[in-house]
Amino acid sequence: MTEPLLSAKDLTVRFGGVVAVDNVSFDVQAGEIFTLIGPNGAGKTTVFNLISRIYTPTEGEILYQGERLTTRPPHDIAALGIARTFQNIELFEHASVLHNLLIGGHTHRQTGFWSELFFTKNTLRAEIAAREKAERVIDFLDLQHHRDSMVAGLPYGVRKVVELGRALCTEPRLLLLDEPSSGLNVEETDDMAFWISDIKNELGITVLMVEHDMSLVSKVSDRVVAMNQGAVLATGTPREVQNDPGVIEAYLGSIDDVSSLRRKP
Repeated sequence: MTEPLLSAKDLTVRFGGVVAVDNVSFDVQAGEIFTLIGPNGAGKTTVFNLISRIYTPTEGEILYQGERLTTRPPHDIAALGIARTFQNIELFEHASVLHNLLIGGHTHRQTGFWSELFFTKNTLRAEIAAREKAERVIDFLDLQHHRDSMVAGLPYGVRKVVELGRALCTEPRLLLLDEPSSGLNVEETDDMAFWISDIKNELGITVLMVEHDMSLVSKVSDRVVAMNQGAVLATGTPREVQNDPGVIEAYLGSIDDVSSLRRKP
């Protein structure tokens, strides 16, 4: 079996006396959509914050392409090929869609201070390349109509797509999506499922996702990890995890309670 793109090994995070993540391990293979599910407070976003280097694990290790991620500072993460969206949209509201995407493209810029100051040929070439990259993402996500619109005036669902586009402009190998369907209606959620599948199938980007909407999870995920109270309950395909007794109990109560609900007319 090939080496995982990302490997979490025995991750534990303690905030004072609270254990937010408890001995969590999983592997993400290149080219798959891997999803973390679980009730609120299960520790899913904390795991994302560990990978993003916002937090440092109390115990355990994270390997990315075989190298230790937990020794790298947060500002190195995007350059390593890891991009992230947030549950609460983080965009520059008084800038256009295009300018927000161009910001994502600056991750891999090689021009220095003096080159930027005097706008040399190298800087011009870098600006053209960044614009071409942003335009490809605009076409990919069908954002042409909103290219020059200010983010502040856009509907919430479009903003979610813009944030996704900005992450794609960093040219990631691994894309972290934190509740991409949060706040979306049914039609917008279906569109998001379409984009996520195309990101994997057409762009070849590996996706690690936190999500509550089980219809979206079932549509796009190759494998799922269910968490509760900071620990892993089950790992497998969406169907396997949804049918796991421990997962059912975490979401709906005891197995006896679920059985009694099913018997009611």
